[in-house]
Amino acid sequence: MTNHQKTAAGRQEAGGSALRVAMARAVHQLLDEPLVFADPYALPILGPELEHRLREDPFTLNDPMARSMRAAIVARTLCAEDELRMATEAGVRQCVILGAGLDTLALRAPHAAMGLRMFEVDHPRAQQFKRELMAQAGIALHGSAVMVPVDLRQGSLAHALERAGLRRDQPAFFSWLGVTPYLDDEAIWAVLDFIARLPPGSAVTFDYRVAPQRLNAIERVMEEHVAAMFAAMGEPWLSAFEPEALRARLHEMGYAHAVSLGSADLNGRYFARRKDGLQTAGGGLEVMCARV
Repeated sequence: MTNHQKTAAGRQEAGGSALRVAMARAVHQLLDEPLVFADPYALPILGPELEHRLREDPFTLNDPMARSMRAAIVARTLCAEDELRMATEAGVRQCVILGAGLDTLALRAPHAAMGLRMFEVDHPRAQQFKRELMAQAGIALHGSAVMVPVDLRQGSLAHALERAGLRRDQPAFFSWLGVTPYLDDEAIWAVLDFIARLPPGSAVTFDYRVAPQRLNAIERVMEEHVAAMFAAMGEPWLSAFEPEALRARLHEMGYAHAVSLGSADLNGRYFARRKDGLQTAGGGLEVMCARV
C-alpha cells in the first residue's frame, strides 16, 4: 500500500466529520476578515496535499451552507476555549479534549505557562491518523499534552484518563465538541456523570443536537441536509435533546451552572457587526457550558 493509500485509509477510519471540521477551521484562516480565531496549525494539520489544495482555492468551501457551518465550528471552538481560559484563571490545571479529532489545542497549548496539563482523548485509529498528519507537517503535541486512546462507546473514560495521569481529586475542564450527536444517550450521560463527580470547579463545554421539533424551518432544512451528509459517510446522528430538559438533568446530576447557547447567542458574541456577514444559522446545534 502506498503512503497516499495509507493516508486515505486512515482518513476514512478516523471519520469524515473530523476532517470536515478541520477544513472549516482552515478556510476561516484564508477567507474570513477579520479573523476571530487565529490558528497557526489549522492548515498544516491537514497534511501537505490537502493544505495545498485549500490554499489554491478555498472558495470551493464558501457556499452559504459551508459558511454557516464554518461559523458554527469557529464559534463553538472559541466558546470552549473562552471557558477553558476562565477555568484556568480560577485555578483548574487539567484539560481533557474529548473526541479531539484534528483539534489543535494540544499543539497550541495556550495556558501551558500556568501549568495546565492536557489529555487528548480519541479513538486509537483516529489518533494514529492524526499522528501521521502531524509527522508529515513536522509538528508535535506540546510537552504539556498527552494522547489518550479510548473508544467512548466501549472503553472506560475514567480508567483511561487515570492511567494517563489525570488526578480525580483535582478539578478538570472538558472540551467535548462535535461528538455527542454520534453517541447514544447512555454514553453521553455516562461521560457527564463522570465529570459531575469531579471536584467543584470542574467544567465541560459541549455541543449537542437540538430535538428537531424545536427547530424553525431554515434550521430544519440545514439539520436534515447535514444529518444526511454524515449518515452517508457512515456517521449517523444518534441523539438529540430539548435544551430545557438537558439543563434540568445537568442540575440534577450536580452541575451548579448550565447555560445553552444558540445561534443568536453565538453570533452576538463572536460575529457581531461584521462587514463580511459571517454568521451561523445554527443547523440544530447548540453549545452547553456547564460547571460543577
